[in-house]
Amino acid sequence: MTTTGKIALVTGAGSGIGRAAALALIEAGYTTVLTGRRREQLDETAAHAPNGRALAVPADVADPASVEALFAAAVDAYGRIDVLFNNAGTNAPPLPFEDLTFAQWSGVVAVNLSGAFLCAQAAFRQMKAQSPQGGRIINNGSISAHAPRPNSAPYTASKHAITGLTKSISLDGRKYDIACGQIDIGNALTEMAAAMTKGVTQANGSVAIEPVMDVADVARAVVFMAGLPPAANVQFMTVMATKMPFVGRG
Repeated sequence: MTTTGKIALVTGAGSGIGRAAALALIEAGYTTVLTGRRREQLDETAAHAPNGRALAVPADVADPASVEALFAAAVDAYGRIDVLFNNAGTNAPPLPFEDLTFAQWSGVVAVNLSGAFLCAQAAFRQMKAQSPQGGRIINNGSISAHAPRPNSAPYTASKHAITGLTKSISLDGRKYDIACGQIDIGNALTEMAAAMTKGVTQANGSVAIEPVMDVADVARAVVFMAGLPPAANVQFMTVMATKMPFVGRG
């Protein structure tokens, strides 16, 4: 099957930011490959899309063979990839630093960093090889790519590393017309962020309710980044609830 429209691939598309971004990309005219570990959630996302505009391909981004099969399925279906939204992520329990296990650390790094690397590398290879050459990779950083929350070492370290990955891809992709940018998101109201509305630990040890924003605002930002012409790139964008603790956090 081929298409004359642009092809996007969204990881973590079964819920939250990934689902919102995938549906916004579809609404903007992209045919979108949806991936995540749970087929039923991907099918729920696809059910909101017009027929033929979404393809659900379950995959584990932390598994090289699974990522290889994912991109092979996408290219087999559509012939190319124009946009990757590298969104899949996970977190460890908010334990004191000294109580974290190596397994908890490794699990977060495997998905948030190694998974982002594997998907970006697969997209890069395809974008380099396809004609016309090029494409765009958008990495989901986080406010945690700038400032940590208490008891968040694995997540914060992985998101700081995403910034380095973004810069490296952006540099290495120039000669192939592959653009790479990063969106750093703060307090979008998803299932993962619902705790913000009930109170979360602050840097001074207090617990406070934090303002949140509509996840649709994040989705619109992703569509904007994706839709820029090849000669332009948003290198870094921060989109956050206006009143959340970030500027002056702690």
